[in-house]
Amino acid sequence: MSSENDPREKVREFPTTPGVYLMKDARGRLIYVGKAVNLRSRASSYFTKAAALDRRTAELVREICDIDFIPADSEVDALLLEARLIKDVQPQFNQDLKDDKTFPYLEIFVREDFPRVEFTRQPQTRGTKLYGPFTNAKKLRATIAVLQKIFRFRTCALDIEEADERWKWFRPCLLASINQCTAPCNLRISKEEYRRDIERLKLFLDGKKDKLLADLRAEMAQAAADLKFEKAARIRDQLQALDSLKLRGNLDEHVQPEVFFIDPKKGLAGLQKIFKLPALPRRIEGVDIAHLGGNETVASLVQFIDGLPFKHGYKRFRIKGVEGIDDFASIHEVVSRRLGRLARDGETFPDILLIDGGKGQLNAAMQAMRSLGITPPFTLGLAKQEEEIYLPGESEPRRLSRHSYALRLLQYVRDEAHRFAQHYHHLLRRKSTFEE
Repeated sequence: MSSENDPREKVREFPTTPGVYLMKDARGRLIYVGKAVNLRSRASSYFTKAAALDRRTAELVREICDIDFIPADSEVDALLLEARLIKDVQPQFNQDLKDDKTFPYLEIFVREDFPRVEFTRQPQTRGTKLYGPFTNAKKLRATIAVLQKIFRFRTCALDIEEADERWKWFRPCLLASINQCTAPCNLRISKEEYRRDIERLKLFLDGKKDKLLADLRAEMAQAAADLKFEKAARIRDQLQALDSLKLRGNLDEHVQPEVFFIDPKKGLAGLQKIFKLPALPRRIEGVDIAHLGGNETVASLVQFIDGLPFKHGYKRFRIKGVEGIDDFASIHEVVSRRLGRLARDGETFPDILLIDGGKGQLNAAMQAMRSLGITPPFTLGLAKQEEEIYLPGESEPRRLSRHSYALRLLQYVRDEAHRFAQHYHHLLRRKSTFEE
């Protein structure tokens, strides 16, 4: 082999920028594809004594007779290019070096109203758009986080339907607050606009970055001409993020923030399992007490159906029969009025009645229902400070994992009742009608 074709010599001329390197055998067949932040440094590492002795790479190194490279704009571009080449060419050693684990994929659930994007090792057989395989799970997760900052897609597993108005009252997770998701779970974006973002993401993943940039510039100009300045500004931000992609540095720095979103279905299933309920709970009502200054006390009642807020079922109460500030007596009154009204009208009780508070508030609610002579629904108290759950007849509170879907759903109901109560003074000023 002449020195000019010696791969050990060729890698010394490689650039120090991102890209993929292509290793070939004596017959010119592509046997391995790899990505690199620094092509020269990474490719050279295969021709050291340590690499020749390493169990995983020794056989590959013996087969390398030529090496080439393809430059990329960024580490993200290199990672995606590597995945496309592995899928198209299926080099022998990319398959052999997977260490008994299935390769990870990026999967887009294209049939959903608001398609979600997921990291997976077990892709669906149909109904999704699949990208990969990728050789590095950690890098793929970091890449998804970087792309989410640009295209603001969702990565949660919620079943969001645009026609279901209850999603308007759903509380988005942290990713919406940091502008890393457009919050379709709160219907803050239309299905059409969200799908446009997904189409842009697919263009980028397919390696059509130049077409994507041209399309975005044309869309931004048209939006500005139509005086849709908010839309134009959003597209401008995407363009700037794409242009600065090469400046984002090492993917190891881009770790997804820890986000605990509320999954209604998993929350309800968790409640049924934890509390051994006879059926999956569908209707949850939460009660909270608020003091608006002086001796004036009000209460709020919020209603959730299938784990989502149902605003038409929200109620507000002015506490009438309690003098001074007495949370226990106030709970007794509002539960008596609410459950008494349902009983008189022949309406069903909620599957779960959630009281904001500890043992004292829960006992007050149970006493109110005993006074009415009714069979109470499943009732529990959720104390704020330690997030302890109190149940009738149990002397000690229960503590669920802070990451439990069941606890997150209960917290959502409790916090929504609290929010609704705290806004009560605005209605008092407008002399609103109160629930009797």
